[in-house]
Parts: sequence; C-alpha cells; structure tokens
Amino acid sequence: MSAPTGDIGLIGLAVMGQNLILNMNDKGYNVVAYNRTTSKVDDFLANQAKGTKVQGAHSIQELVAKLKRPRKIILLVKAGPAVDSFISQLEPYLEKGDIIIDGGNSHYPDSIRRTKELEAKGLLFVGSGVSGGEEGARYGPSLMPGGSTAAWPAIKEIFQATSAHVNGEPCCDWVGETGSGHYVKMVHNGIEYGDMQLIAEAYDILKRGLGLDEREIAEIFEKWNKGVLDSFLIEITANILKYNDDDGVPLVTKILDQAGQKGTGKWTAIAALDAGTAVTLIGEAVFARCLSAIKDERVRASKVIAGPQKEPFRGDKQQFIDDLEQALYASKLISYTQGFILMRETAKEMNWNLNYAGIARMWRGGCIIKSVFLGDITSAYEKNAQLESLLFDSFFNKAVHKAQPGWRRIIAQAVLWGIATPAFSTALAFFDGYRSEIVPANIIQAQRDYFGAHTFRVLPGKENARLKKGEDIHVNWTGRGGNVSASTYSA
Repeated sequence: MSAPTGDIGLIGLAVMGQNLILNMNDKGYNVVAYNRTTSKVDDFLANQAKGTKVQGAHSIQELVAKLKRPRKIILLVKAGPAVDSFISQLEPYLEKGDIIIDGGNSHYPDSIRRTKELEAKGLLFVGSGVSGGEEGARYGPSLMPGGSTAAWPAIKEIFQATSAHVNGEPCCDWVGETGSGHYVKMVHNGIEYGDMQLIAEAYDILKRGLGLDEREIAEIFEKWNKGVLDSFLIEITANILKYNDDDGVPLVTKILDQAGQKGTGKWTAIAALDAGTAVTLIGEAVFARCLSAIKDERVRASKVIAGPQKEPFRGDKQQFIDDLEQALYASKLISYTQGFILMRETAKEMNWNLNYAGIARMWRGGCIIKSVFLGDITSAYEKNAQLESLLFDSFFNKAVHKAQPGWRRIIAQAVLWGIATPAFSTALAFFDGYRSEIVPANIIQAQRDYFGAHTFRVLPGKENARLKKGEDIHVNWTGRGGNVSASTYSA
C-alpha cells in the first residue's frame, strides 16, 4: 500500500462537514472524507468536491490508513452518543499521539471526560468550538480548540489557516485544557442569545413604541451598523427587515413569534447558576424564548390582562433613537462583562489557563457575534490580562457612563408603554447592583438567620462584644429560639 497522503480526516458529511472540507482543501490541505452512509462520500466526491484533492474513505479503517502521523480526525456529527460511538470505532486503528477532534456542539463536561479517557490510552483529544454556520465553515469560521495541550502544535497550522482572519490575524488560538474549548463556545452561544434578544427588544421599541415600519427600522439599523454597533447580527437584521414577501409585505411580519432554541443558551445559564455568577442577561434571553413559546397562552392573556393606555410619543424622536443605540451598546457591554466573569470563575475552579484577549480575538470574525466591539474587548485584555471586569477598563468605563442617561430613559419609556424589555432591564439592574457598595442582602441574611438560624457576618467597623469580625453569628431574634445555628454563613 502506498504511503498515506492525507493531512487530516473528517467524519460527517452534512453541510458543515462538506464546507469545512472544501475550506481546508482551498488552503492546500489534503483532506480524507468519511460518512457512515458511504454513498454520501461518493456523491460528495462526484459533485461538490469534484476537481479537488479531497480523498474519500468507505470505512473507518480506510480513513485511518490514508492519514499521515500523527493522525488528525475531525468529528462533525451530532453531539452526544454519536461522538462516543465514533471514538470507540476509531480507537482500535489509532496509535499513540493520534488526535481526535470533536467539532460539534458538545457539552463541555463530555469533553472533559473524553480528554481524560483518551489521554489515559495514549491518544489526544480536542474539543473545538466551531462558529459561523455554513458560510463560516466554507470561507473561514471562528475556531475555539481546547483539550490535550500536546495536540495543539500538530493542528495549529491547519486550524489557523482554515479559520477566518481579521487584520491578518487568525480567529483561532489555543483556548486551554480539557473541556475549555467547548466551554468557551458555550459562553459564545449564550452571548449570542443575549445579543439577539437585545436586538429584538430594540426592534419592538421602535415598532410598537415609536410606530415605525420595517423599512424605517431597517434604515436605523443600517446607520447603527456604521458605528459602535457594527456587527454581523445588526447587519443581517437590517437585511431581514428590508426583505419583502411576494406581495410586498415585509416577510418578518408574517413569522410566528415563537423562538426556538437548541440548548446552548440554557447550558450557559445553568453553568452560571452552578458557578454562583450573575449572568443575568443570558438567563433572561433564554427565559424570553421560553415565554415566546407559549403563544396560545399569551394570546388568551392579551384578551383579559390590560396594560397601560398607549400614548403617542411626543418627545424628540431622533434623540430617542440615539438613546436606544446607546442603551443597546451599554446592555451589550453588560452581557459580555458577565460572560467573561463567568469564564474567569470557571477557569479558577477547573484550573484552566484561559487567554481572554485571545478568546475575544477569536470572536472578531467568522462567528455569529463578530463585531467591532470585540476588537475593543481584545485591546482591554491585552492591556490587562487579569482584568477583573470590562467595566473597570477605561475605554468601556467611559462608554457606559456616556450611555447611562439614554439607557435609563429608554427603559423608563418602555415601562410606561408596557413593552417588555427583559434583557435591557436586567442589564441596567446588574449595572446598578454591581456599582453599589451596599445592597439589601443584609435583610436577606437577617431573614435567613431569623427563620432558619443560618447565621450572618457583621460589617467591618460595626463589631462589638457580641458581634465579632469574621465570625458566623446567630441571634435569638424572638427570645424563643435557641443559640445553635443550622449551618454556616455560606449555606
């Protein structure tokens, strides 16, 4: 048998897999393609891959045999049991140092497990986030690889060549250990949920609040896309609003208002709860989709539950639109602030060494949340790799203070109109809570100690003979309780 010539293999010939193969082929790499239904391999070679260097394989054994050492095999199959199934099929034919790469939307705990299991057998595993959809896969996605650190030198060139590039820099870098690649992709998807919800709320305010039509709103979004909100999602929203059905009516007005979801936003919200981190905007974006799903119930509620009497807007319309742009910008900043805080806290717990500037750099192009905004985040973390919060960075601190008056006016007006703004409102609530030296959690701690003897701690400078610094204190509030506490302060 002739010497193997394949640089990398790929299993899974759905549209993402096909497009990624063609992308790697364009960059000069010899790709070996395999699919469980082998007729798809022949169809792909005879059509989309015709005239390329792409090789086909009709069995796992043949796929492995056509690859140069260390063998590198990407799985683009449905997350879950299918990934484990293909790993078990590959294992008998692989040798020490060979690399399995899961490019699907796997849950990060699965990637942690797979990394440990395969490393114990002498193999290397990479869980890589892949963002950008079909077009990104074909012409340059954002790639977020993490897992077995020893695998990175072997895949770095291919991954960085295949990824999108911004200002000559690849939107791909090594994320970190075990499941960190898929974790970062999960947070990316959660932020995507937040961005989409914020844009939807801005549209709602302009349509139901100001009474603008889709063409007028599209023009506003196009203008915003030339400023601080320049991004893929703003761009496509303007295009969506301009798209008319055959009868000349904007198609978006005919789409049922029930948003679907595949679970990655929910995973982010659950991860935030597990980490005890206030990622409120992504959580609200997920809940907004859940609320949208109960369409029939909302229709019934609209018939029996009255809101405020709608009054026409009498203020400066252009000033209001400018305020809305700033509110969207500030709320987006809060969402990213929360996302990066969540990654920081999880990295501490997992002992991951995450490069936050590198993560922001990976998101600047090729992915759904790509925007000019991410270049500013990259700069913030390049200036200070240990930045505690984006709100502490001088650029973003100045930006949020500039946006604050308009941000508050928008939310106040939406409340008076009875227009729900869960993402805008929770962003401002987080901002006001985060900047408060004192919050009313003292009342909560007193309540917990009163009914459950859960203890509290005393404010610095307020100590006395009974209230001691650093101690978990229980008080017999009624005179009828005992002096034994139920648990420690952290319970």
